[in-house]
Amino acid sequence: MATATLGNPPDLSDRERAAIEALLFRLADDEFVAAERYTDWQVRSPTLESDLALSNIAQDELGHARLWYDLLEDFEHTESALIYERAAGEWRHNTMSELPFGEGDWADAVVRTYLYDTAEAIRLEALVESAYPRIRDRVEKVIREEDYHRQHAESWLSRLASDEEGQQRLQSAVDRLLPYGLTIFAPMGDVEADIDDLGLRTETLESMRETWLDTVVPHLEGLGLHVEDAQLPEQYDVHHEAMELPDELGRDGTHTDSWDELLEEFTFAYRDLGRTTTTEIMADPDDVE
Repeated sequence: MATATLGNPPDLSDRERAAIEALLFRLADDEFVAAERYTDWQVRSPTLESDLALSNIAQDELGHARLWYDLLEDFEHTESALIYERAAGEWRHNTMSELPFGEGDWADAVVRTYLYDTAEAIRLEALVESAYPRIRDRVEKVIREEDYHRQHAESWLSRLASDEEGQQRLQSAVDRLLPYGLTIFAPMGDVEADIDDLGLRTETLESMRETWLDTVVPHLEGLGLHVEDAQLPEQYDVHHEAMELPDELGRDGTHTDSWDELLEEFTFAYRDLGRTTTTEIMADPDDVE
């Protein structure tokens, strides 16, 4: 549990502020970029039901990103600067979320949703007793909505794994995505120690990574998939400290070749119209009873 409750933004020390901002950038950027990538599937999903479900998931993730970006605005950031004017190397999302979908394969969308939302459930639970009240106040709403995302992915995993062709497609997606999924738990540098020491979360990145692997690996193997093909270190020794991560971690500002293109896509209208501010389309969460 958190040992102390931190104060309001004006009362924070430089160390406290830097740790809170780093944690919020992890959360917000992950959600925003995941949502932007999910929109690639609009009107292309295999069924009307799945199309609507993934559209709803994307909408939820954008809403969650807004909750976390709104907290960053407490520290003099603006929405324009946070989303539409930030340089590519300043984003701190995991690199699995930015990858384009493998040849338009629905199995890719299912696997990445399962990997991401299972990780999201673990790290959100570690925020329930955060020492920063502004985070505590919002995390329960996000947890409730993320449960649906994971259930949807698990249902489709089972459905696709029921025949040989679906198994092959899932295996290909697991081989490609699982190593990048590890970047969800990649550190952002020395600030991670402050995040833990200040009680902003109640689990370390390492312990959350182990819980995630202890969850997703048995589940995937139970569906007949082979996790060793994803080139995890020592065939999923979750306590192995030298995890073999991709070259592009996201958390340190390094990204895959696909990131620049995605960033250009969702900032195009803002730049093309010569905007310098954004139009508010959602009420400030603090103003909603």
